[in-house]
Amino acid sequence: MDENGSPETQATKRLLIVFGTRPEALKCFPVARAALDHADFDVRICVTAQHREMVDAIIALTGLPVDYDLDIMQPGQSLFDVTSRVLTSMADVLADARPDIVMVQGDTTTAMTAALAAFYKRIPVAHIEAGLRSHDINSPFPEELNRKIVGDIAHWHFAPTDEARDNLVAEAKDPDRIFVTGNTVIDTLLHFSGTLETDSQRDADLAARFPFLDADKRLILVTGHRRENFDGGIGRICEALKQLAARGDVQIVYPVHPNPNVRGVVDAELGDVAGIHLIDPQDYLPFLYLLKRSYLVLTDSGGVQEEAPSLGKPVLVMRENTERPEGVAAGTAILVGTDIEKILNTTTRLLDDATAYRAMTERHNPYGDGRASARILEGLLHG
Repeated sequence: MDENGSPETQATKRLLIVFGTRPEALKCFPVARAALDHADFDVRICVTAQHREMVDAIIALTGLPVDYDLDIMQPGQSLFDVTSRVLTSMADVLADARPDIVMVQGDTTTAMTAALAAFYKRIPVAHIEAGLRSHDINSPFPEELNRKIVGDIAHWHFAPTDEARDNLVAEAKDPDRIFVTGNTVIDTLLHFSGTLETDSQRDADLAARFPFLDADKRLILVTGHRRENFDGGIGRICEALKQLAARGDVQIVYPVHPNPNVRGVVDAELGDVAGIHLIDPQDYLPFLYLLKRSYLVLTDSGGVQEEAPSLGKPVLVMRENTERPEGVAAGTAILVGTDIEKILNTTTRLLDDATAYRAMTERHNPYGDGRASARILEGLLHG
């Protein structure tokens, strides 16, 4: 029976979508929106709140209805805490929702643990953004293992690229259960980027948030927060940024992650450096505004590696390896790690060599065309 007491049609599938972090919420949003509008799905949304404030901001922006809120976040939480709270809480959610399918996204501890809970209840799992591999279990940590665990559990694998599909085939996943869809983050990006282009008042309101931006200087947007960079990597990134800022013809904007392993170092090293603006983590639309304004991006984030090329922005990846090698192969991204000289030399070349810069901006984005969500729903219904 549906919530109005009417019999559900035989074709209706009860779909439970689980997410807990900002990136998951952004990448689940277009699929959830499409499924909510689809007659063949009865959708429930569960938020673990692994990242409370960040995920709440995306829920507010998108207007997604939340049926279950596990509210697990606590100060100083560890991976042990997140895993145990999600796993225990999901038992009651699954008993109440009685889903035919549990959908998770990516490589977070929420995704891994929700998939494990569904496995314990013998409920098939659909995995958005399946098949990404760095082939180093310690980088990204713990995400590489999380994603592999979900891959071993999942019934449907929605791979964003051909290379991700090939990784799954190499691991003996059933090819008939693998669907190359593109990445849903591109669906989200194109949706909201279009909104900014057509809503002049909203664009002006966003510009007013950043009065320090200088139209005569090129903007370098920085994000850096990965655990594998805590042991000296963040410090090396800061040193490279100081030397870049000394050029005088660029401005660097760095939304600083609240993790004390990041903020403590960044504030101490860059707090008083001219030309570097340290700001709080941004909600999605303000960050998208900065991304659109940027000249290039320095990041260790997975999602930004996918988003920036859609807007024609070169990406320098401050990691030793990446589970998103398609961008490197396509020429939209360059691996620079946390080596000071490599960051400086590569950034300087793109700032000073217009041909090298243009070669990156004109490359085809390998991560999607904005229609991933429709392909995912089709796979669930007919795969």
